[in-house]
Amino acid sequence: MALYDALGAAYARTRQPDPRIAAQIHAAVGDATDVLNVGAGGGSYEPPRTVLAVEPSQVMISQRPAGGAPAVRAVAEHLPLRDGAVDAVMALLTVRHWVDLAAGIRELRRVARRRVVVLTWDQRIFRERFWLVRDYLPEAAAFDDSRAVPTDRLIDLLGGGRQEPVRIPHDCVDGFGAAYWRRPHAYLDPQVRAGISMLAQTGDDALAPGLTRLADDLAAGRWHTRHAELLGLEAMDVGYRLIVADH
Repeated sequence: MALYDALGAAYARTRQPDPRIAAQIHAAVGDATDVLNVGAGGGSYEPPRTVLAVEPSQVMISQRPAGGAPAVRAVAEHLPLRDGAVDAVMALLTVRHWVDLAAGIRELRRVARRRVVVLTWDQRIFRERFWLVRDYLPEAAAFDDSRAVPTDRLIDLLGGGRQEPVRIPHDCVDGFGAAYWRRPHAYLDPQVRAGISMLAQTGDDALAPGLTRLADDLAAGRWHTRHAELLGLEAMDVGYRLIVADH
């Protein structure tokens, strides 16, 4: 909660839902009659049938749009709902922040009648394919190593499920970690970094040497030469995954 009370103020400027990612999330939720959003933040990607959002940070709750689902201040490990309260539960880019992952997943399963949808990423793929952390900011990758949740562990805790790759559009409007994979100059912007938890938590002092190398490579044209193959791609798989588990 304290983390997003500090980081959350930047989210309204850089973290808007991308319609292409929204379409994939909504398709995964399916025809659920009522949906709970856990770790809901400012309400991005909530389908129209969302009936309640659970979010521990008041700063994030305050950024929810007018007319959206009501929000309650609570944590995933202790959901204030009865068993089988909703058709589907979704948890998007949040499980890495939970204090007790197993307890949180048990709660998702307890309150969902039919389906649980989790958006996360595979850290092994992320480290290998995303040039920013691989080539310039290994400190951020090391920070994420400590909190990343293997997708196979999530599936085990969920009692089974399937994975879907979430390819990130080159012009993604939601400024999360790898959103700017084809727009490298964006990572030099402190406002952009403030809306990316892995960078904001690692801190500018630790990131400064890598960011200086990135700025130099961009100015000299070296980045574009090394990554010319990226410039023609419309979307990229850097490890983000939707996990869908049915009861």
